[in-house]
Amino acid sequence: MEIRRVQMTGGSSFVVTLPKDWIQEMRIRKNDPIGLITQPDGTLLVTKKTTDEPVQRVKEIDIGHITDPSFLFRILIGTYITGFTTIRVSSKQRFPPFVRTVVRDFTQMTIGQEVVEETDTLIMIKDLLNPAEMPFDNTIKRMGVIARNMHEDAIAALETHNHTLAADVINRDMDSDRLNWLIARQTNMIMQNPSLSRKMEVSVGMAMYYNIISRTIERIGDHAVRIAENSQPILDIDLDPKIMTALKKASVLSMQIFDKSVISFFNADIKEAHKTIESVAALENLCGDISNMAFKQETMAAIAISYVAESIRRAGEYSADISENVINYIVEEDRSLHRRPAGK
Repeated sequence: MEIRRVQMTGGSSFVVTLPKDWIQEMRIRKNDPIGLITQPDGTLLVTKKTTDEPVQRVKEIDIGHITDPSFLFRILIGTYITGFTTIRVSSKQRFPPFVRTVVRDFTQMTIGQEVVEETDTLIMIKDLLNPAEMPFDNTIKRMGVIARNMHEDAIAALETHNHTLAADVINRDMDSDRLNWLIARQTNMIMQNPSLSRKMEVSVGMAMYYNIISRTIERIGDHAVRIAENSQPILDIDLDPKIMTALKKASVLSMQIFDKSVISFFNADIKEAHKTIESVAALENLCGDISNMAFKQETMAAIAISYVAESIRRAGEYSADISENVINYIVEEDRSLHRRPAGK
């Protein structure tokens, strides 16, 4: 870090000189304008960029040597998350059929991506979403509702022997994934374009915490899917009422931990976050008891029940991770117990 002293000129203006190496690297000349952006965390950004126009980044993908559809899909998702605004998929020869299928799936599973040009050898995808129109708070709240409903419906499907509901939980996993990808994309775009940080009224550091919490909620949704999947072998079996009651009790406790963690995040409540983390021990003991009860069942049922209990436990533990990040952020920022109201 270079330390430069603030000078006063004219009796009222404060002046700081800029590093010569940076000036030369940016090719700044006398009388050129530069941008000064005050960040949400109080730091001051100096940039050659003087407009608020989003940074346009183009990614070229030559599929000439790509034959695996899943590999192409992962490349597209990676390109989306890293913040490219235009994706050009091209080939020297006519596209094989799988390319258009993968591109269609990609645009349906991501937010704001649309095909704007298409030929036999070129597909151009552009980002039509203004990232500032999707605040982090709103996306996290929506992800929380999705994950919670998935978890509760997975337990309800097991209790009511509902194959359709279990299948629906599994299908809903993509709803959580696409929102998680959006937050990851926005975070990367903020790191590349600090002016977006100002527009979204969130510091780069806070954006990173949103990204961490988004991934955590996505994993909680994944465990709801695992509950639905592992329930398949026992959906038509009448479980011991004591086991079903214990599973429901553990599920309620797990989601209480989740709810309290999310609330402590939005309220920046360090004390509530600590209490929530402490409550995980009771969930772990309850899930351990369920696994012991499962050992008395037939092998297939015992394995399925143990897996379901494990996912309930993991959902609660991931929820506690949210509270741990709440504490980390508050301590790092030396903040009071309550931050700005969500969405403002």
